[in-house]
Amino acid sequence: MGRKIRLTKEFRFEMAHALWNYDGLCKHFHGHSYILKVTVIGEPIADEKSPKFGMVMDFGQLKNIVNQEVVDRLDHAVVLNRASEHQALLSLPQMGERVILTDYQPTCENMLHEMAESIGGRLPEGILLHSLRLNETANSYAEWYAEDQA
Repeated sequence: MGRKIRLTKEFRFEMAHALWNYDGLCKHFHGHSYILKVTVIGEPIADEKSPKFGMVMDFGQLKNIVNQEVVDRLDHAVVLNRASEHQALLSLPQMGERVILTDYQPTCENMLHEMAESIGGRLPEGILLHSLRLNETANSYAEWYAEDQA
C-alpha cells in the first residue's frame, strides 16, 4: 500500500482580461491579483541515497515548472479571446507587448484547464497533478481536480 502525500505551493500574479460578448462588467478591460494554488500528489522518495530522500517533490522544482508554464507568461499580461473585438485597442505602441490571444474565453475556469495541461505535462514521473485553485478575487475562485476529469 502506497504512502501518498499531497504538496501545495501558492503563486501570485497580476493579469488583465476582458470577456468578449459578456453581459456584465467583465466585458471591459480590468485586472485581477490572481492567487494560484497547485497541489501535486505522489509518494516520498524512499531511496536513502537520493538527495531528495523523503520528499515527494522538491518545492523548488514545482516552483520552476509553474513559473515557466504560468506565472512568467501571464504576469502583467492582457489575455483576450482571439475572436474579441478588443484586439483593435491593442494597436497602440507598448499596448501589445504582453498580449496573449486565446482560442477560449479567458475565464478562471478555462484558464485552469490550460494550466492543468501545461503543468501536468511537466511533472516528474510518478508525480501527478492533483488539483488547482485559482482565486480571481479575495472571495471568488475556481477549482480543477484531476479526479473530476473524464
